[in-house]
Amino acid sequence: MTENQITKKRRRVKGEGSVYKRGDGYWVGALDVPTTSGARKRIVVYGKTLAEAREKLGKVEQDVRSGIPVPDKVWKLGPYLEYWLENFVKRNRRPATYNLYEMIVRIYLKPGLGSRKLTSLTVPMVQEFLNRRLQECDSIRKVQVMRTVLSAALTRAVREELVMRNVARLVELPQWQRGTIRPWAADEARDFLAAAKPDPLYTAFFLLILYGLRSGEVLGLRWDDIDFDGGTIQIHQQLQRVRGELFLAPVKTQAGKRGLPLLDAAEHALKLQAERQALYRIDMGSAWPETGLVFTTRTGRPVEPRNFVRSFRASATTTRSGSSRSTTPGTLSARYSRTWAFPPATRRRSSATRGSAPRWRSTPTPTMRPAVMR
Repeated sequence: MTENQITKKRRRVKGEGSVYKRGDGYWVGALDVPTTSGARKRIVVYGKTLAEAREKLGKVEQDVRSGIPVPDKVWKLGPYLEYWLENFVKRNRRPATYNLYEMIVRIYLKPGLGSRKLTSLTVPMVQEFLNRRLQECDSIRKVQVMRTVLSAALTRAVREELVMRNVARLVELPQWQRGTIRPWAADEARDFLAAAKPDPLYTAFFLLILYGLRSGEVLGLRWDDIDFDGGTIQIHQQLQRVRGELFLAPVKTQAGKRGLPLLDAAEHALKLQAERQALYRIDMGSAWPETGLVFTTRTGRPVEPRNFVRSFRASATTTRSGSSRSTTPGTLSARYSRTWAFPPATRRRSSATRGSAPRWRSTPTPTMRPAVMR
């Protein structure tokens, strides 16, 4: 019995695929299947023999029986990454996160894997790409970020039923070790604050060291976040520059939203800052922009983060604090860090404040120091 006779032996039932031989000798299998949108799409497979065509068609039929819909569109990774960035990352992530992901996609993922079909990505394919990036002297951390971005995009593709699995999760990379953090000693913090005293941003430096805030958190602090009567400071947002624009963005995690005790030294420094800002406002008159920020320029504008870092480093390099290592405000991120730069002072609740918000002791704790990365 010939292969043509085999295909004509019985009538096909509705929904069953068909197999036939083309004039050039190749065998063709075709089947109507449901797509991710609920419509139907005709899938065509090819084989040199009847058995090969039937095997390929059988795999399609098995997916249909398993409830796996076929994508309406055959995506390549490059266009899908652009679609993912625009429709999901840009809408749901912070501007800084979108900026980082877009850069990784544009510089690394699209040139390296963008021409591959989404459904044809394999673990060895992604592993080879990441290994090549390591061989080209990209840092382990940078390559890990590439995998993170690709994995996030493929997770979305899995949810949209465009692929069956996230192959980026299955690749292996060397472990990344954080650099050693060496905290400032008390005398180093004291020397830095003494050197920074004339700087208009001195109060910001003071809070950064006293509480271990990030520089963006200090620059994003609003007067509404400070409760002088209740004795608290609320950290909700941070100032960032992304793609040439300044943004007031939420802190990175839910845990980053926190309340801090308003210590005596901090309260005094903030009241001096309020007086300084009031003089700036008088000088500017009606041209003063009401941003509500605690730290502004003389014209009322938000402080440029790069200028903040530049001023911090300038004060650090004039002291022994910055003589032996690179120092930036962003590395002073240990929560509730304190130094012994200020006289111990205990804040006690008086009878007038009992029943209201609690007040805290401002006595420095020996185990809490600001961290400065080498």
